[in-house]
Amino acid sequence: MLELRDVSKTVSGEKHIRDVSLKLEQGSLNVLLGPTLSGKTTLMRLMAGLDKPTSGSVWMDGEDVTGVAVQRRSVAMVYQQFINYPAMTVYENIASPLRVAGAPSETIKKRVGEAAELLRLTPYLDRTPLELSGGQQQRTALARAIVKDARLVLLDEPLANLDYKLREELRAELPKIFSATGAIFVYATTEPSEALLLGGNTATLSEGRVTQFGPTVDVFRKPTDLLTARTFSDPPLNTVEVVKKAGHFKLAEGDELAVPDAYAGLKDGRYIIGFQPHHLRLKQAGAPNSLRARVTVTEITGSESFIHVDYAGNRWVMLEEGVHRLELDDTVGIEIETRHLLVFDTDGRSAGSLQTAA
Repeated sequence: MLELRDVSKTVSGEKHIRDVSLKLEQGSLNVLLGPTLSGKTTLMRLMAGLDKPTSGSVWMDGEDVTGVAVQRRSVAMVYQQFINYPAMTVYENIASPLRVAGAPSETIKKRVGEAAELLRLTPYLDRTPLELSGGQQQRTALARAIVKDARLVLLDEPLANLDYKLREELRAELPKIFSATGAIFVYATTEPSEALLLGGNTATLSEGRVTQFGPTVDVFRKPTDLLTARTFSDPPLNTVEVVKKAGHFKLAEGDELAVPDAYAGLKDGRYIIGFQPHHLRLKQAGAPNSLRARVTVTEITGSESFIHVDYAGNRWVMLEEGVHRLELDDTVGIEIETRHLLVFDTDGRSAGSLQTAA
């Protein structure tokens, strides 16, 4: 087990990591999710022993390894920007940690072959990294980390430079690989969708602080605060301030939403409600339960349309299947699927959790 106890890291008077405590179990897949500069890479470097925390401690299998150099730890790390040995063939790049460990030649051949096949590198084993595409070079770095058989494997946005099809294939395969090795895997990403696809556990990060940690689906469906909910939403989470009175949330311009049964026990007062873009729907203007909004932008991706609207000064995004050609400043009817609402108090703390899937 890897354990971080109240770990902080300060650089030039600026706190990059703030009082992080985490326990990562052996054989687990753990996702660090947060925007650029949220502290993901810094936290990984502290886990690996590449950097030493300013305060707090790092423990591995019950041993304090805070001051232990990375060379003395069983760690493998892959960055978004691939790192390979340019003078070695792909085969030798992948085999290098096994040779350092003194593995028998037959073991090396077998494990390199398995990793190369998994990562679609078999035809390129005799080439050097400079003869490969960027995606192939990144796959080589991934293969080297997989064969190392480290107790802790750190992957810092490792699929970001791969083409879409291969990225999707590897996202599906990586959890199987992780579970078979028995290592602790830590995977950093800026993409909520990638965290959901990988599963396992997720820690959401914001400005160097872990806002929530737990099973990935639970963190997504039951965020403990508004900051976590926003971190786990792409496109951005839609929010609006409301007043709860009896069985309704009162919005601007006299509009009302029925309070879902899951929140029936909330006290009357002011709240912030949040909802994902795919829980906001186009409706016929004037239809029951519809709100009137003004179109500000429409983005058509081919199979889906992202429709940006303004509702009483609140900028929302909805995700609709198919092509919807709406003009700037068109007035449209929209409906919020209230059974998926997230409700927070005015300080951003969760006011309860939904019983249905979000």
